[in-house]
Formats: sequence, structure tokens, C-alpha cells
Amino acid sequence: MKNFFVVDEMGEATVIEKKSRFIAKIIPIETEEDAISRIEQLKKQYWDARHNCYAYVLGDNNEHQRFSDDGEPQGTAGKPILDVLLTKNIHNALILVTRYFGGTLLGTGGLIRAYTKSSVESVAAAQLLSVCDGVKFDLQVDYNSIGKIKYIMVQCGIVDVDEEYTSDVLLHITMKEQDFEKFKKQVDEATSAQAVFSNIEKVDYREKVD
Repeated sequence: MKNFFVVDEMGEATVIEKKSRFIAKIIPIETEEDAISRIEQLKKQYWDARHNCYAYVLGDNNEHQRFSDDGEPQGTAGKPILDVLLTKNIHNALILVTRYFGGTLLGTGGLIRAYTKSSVESVAAAQLLSVCDGVKFDLQVDYNSIGKIKYIMVQCGIVDVDEEYTSDVLLHITMKEQDFEKFKKQVDEATSAQAVFSNIEKVDYREKVD
């Protein structure tokens, strides 16, 4: 059963620690090639920075995980960034943190805190989508029943709907799979089982996180 988050719109945050500047960006990715391309692009953009550290995860189970300390002491940058992605349950995303050295050494603990904090703040600045198992289907009803159907849809929190009006009303609906059987039962009861469900298929259901 799917239950995780993805990035809809990238987020960026800047953290200052003892004059060192940490610029963190979280970016949606779809493939490893996509991740590598974005990393190279950001490294060119911040070519004058001391470090460009990153971590990324790919797959419904985060089965692909990569990270880099990019010259920072081992375990002080890439792993903390990766831990933010895993702790926040974010999939298919890259976080890259650029560090401009401020002249003062932060020590192992200070680096871990700075890379973690900047990563967390980039997540907070992003627009996330929650992802769970969904179902997409068509629902055909007559005009006398559409009012009842729309009331049931509101009660079930269904908002992803396209409508076609011909001799009947054809609704194209996407909803959470966990609510489908309840919705279908209520529709059958309201229409004496005259409503027609068709083209039922499983999909990812995504909704914005406030």
C-alpha cells in the first residue's frame, strides 16, 4: 500500500552558521539520469562554492538511494541530507546543499546540524503532494440521480471529477482506493443499482499537502 510524499514544486532555503552559508534546494526527479543532470546543473550554477553536497531517493520504496559529502568530512553532509528525505517519507526527490565557507570550522556536530537544518527548511518551503493507492473509473447516471451522486461525492471528499452531459451524465472520477467500496455501495443504494461503473483501474492518487 502506497503512502508517501513527492515534491510538486521545488523548495529553497538558506541557513547561516558562523558565516558559512548553506543553500538547500529540494527538487522532484523521475530517474537517476534526471538526478545526475540536476546535480551537474547546480554545481555549474554554484561553481565558486566550497561544497555541493546532496542526496536523492528514487522508487516507490526508495529502493535507489545515493548521497555525496563532496569533500566534507565523511558522514557530515550527504548522510544527514538523506536522513531528512527518509524521515520525511519523501520519494523521487533530490536535495542539494551548497556551502559557501565562512572562515570558521564548524566541527562534525556543527556540520551535521547545518546540513540537516537547511535540508529540513527546504522541505518546508516546497509544495508537497501525498501519494496513496487510488482508483480511476467512469460512472454513468441519469439526470434524476446526479444530485444524489454529487452529495455522496462531497461526503466522500471526492474532488477529482470531469463531467460529460449527453443523454445521461458521465462522470470521470479519481479517488482514494480505500474509499471506493463505501462510495460504490452508497451510489448503488441511492440509484437502486442503476448507476453504471466502468473502466475501473488502479492509479496513484495525489493531493496537495497544506
